[in-house]
Amino acid sequence: MLHGKKILIGVCGSIAAYKIAILIRLLIKQGAEVKIIMTNSALDFITPLTLSTLSRNPVLTQFQEEKTGEWNSHIDLGLWADLFLIAPASAKTISKMANGICDNLLLATYLSARCPVFVAPAMDVDMYQHASTKGNLEKLSSYGNHLVEAPYGELASGLSGEGRMTEPEDLLEILKEHFKKKDEFRGLSVLITAGPTHEKIDPVRFISNFSSGKMGYALADELAKRGATVNLVSGPTHLRLKQAKINRIQVSSAQDMYKVCLAFYEKTDIAIFSAAVADYRPSIPAEQKIKKSAGPLSIELVKNPDIAFELGQKKKNKQVNVGFALETDNEIRNATLKLKEKNLDFIVLNSMQDKGAGFSSETNKISILDETGLKKSFELKHKTLVAKDIVDFLSNRIHDS
Repeated sequence: MLHGKKILIGVCGSIAAYKIAILIRLLIKQGAEVKIIMTNSALDFITPLTLSTLSRNPVLTQFQEEKTGEWNSHIDLGLWADLFLIAPASAKTISKMANGICDNLLLATYLSARCPVFVAPAMDVDMYQHASTKGNLEKLSSYGNHLVEAPYGELASGLSGEGRMTEPEDLLEILKEHFKKKDEFRGLSVLITAGPTHEKIDPVRFISNFSSGKMGYALADELAKRGATVNLVSGPTHLRLKQAKINRIQVSSAQDMYKVCLAFYEKTDIAIFSAAVADYRPSIPAEQKIKKSAGPLSIELVKNPDIAFELGQKKKNKQVNVGFALETDNEIRNATLKLKEKNLDFIVLNSMQDKGAGFSSETNKISILDETGLKKSFELKHKTLVAKDIVDFLSNRIHDS
């Protein structure tokens, strides 16, 4: 699983740094190529000579080598790696990562890395439990980094509690599982709708909603990371793609979105309808700007196509359709009706009654319902983490069937 993989390890100042020697040996035995960056504080705990000998590569600590003057490019390192593991990750480095502070080679490489980043904290129990550390770890997670929870055990201080760095053998299994997941959707085509739609009233006005598209974009990013071919049909949004390999088709109206989805659907394995599509549109948009008048203004509205319903009627046996339901009342009942009416395999429900959930926010709180009556609920999380929960559920659904 790790043969030929390029693993970059960032070592911070912590007594747990000695464990990295063991991890490097395990990675080399698996056929991985390993490079090491150390902070100056890490030099007090383990020597570069030890890690260089084990990794068979020079250990880097500075932007420029003092003896040769050779430049160590953080950009090249970030592009080289298939995975960047920061272990042990000290409280100081975690704080700097969370806040974009860049004052050494390790941090500059982190900010330049395009590969998945794993963070394995190591510190005393009180430091690990402190609200500021917890807040920094939540920030890192929200940026899409993978956190390796520090397990309970005896600490260097003599105390016992959470804060130990995960053991090398366990870190190895976590990295192997990551690369296994990376290919779990390979060969599958995924269609995702995201964002709002704009329904023209006249050349300068439209009907829409408060959807930001963040949930759909997070799903597109997570599925692309796991090997899927992703076609993202996006309504108007200012969001940017995190991965160039995602095929984004930008549309404006519900009718435009329906036409694009219809064109892709036949060759789609998985369709995820996360867009907040306007239910109605003006029957005849005005060709010129409507002028303000003394009397009331009436606009006749007609129904838009229900994309999830229409494509649900065309669904083949092996296709999987996933819907979303944002409800304000009778949440379970309304979501269950949509699940059945639209021929969905499962539906993601979130309620406007839950603080921090719904449109525009960075977080969401969801429940997943399927046609068997299963209901799985999740805590309030950043939408990048919600996307992982949804994709994990989808993966189990596909691979268990």
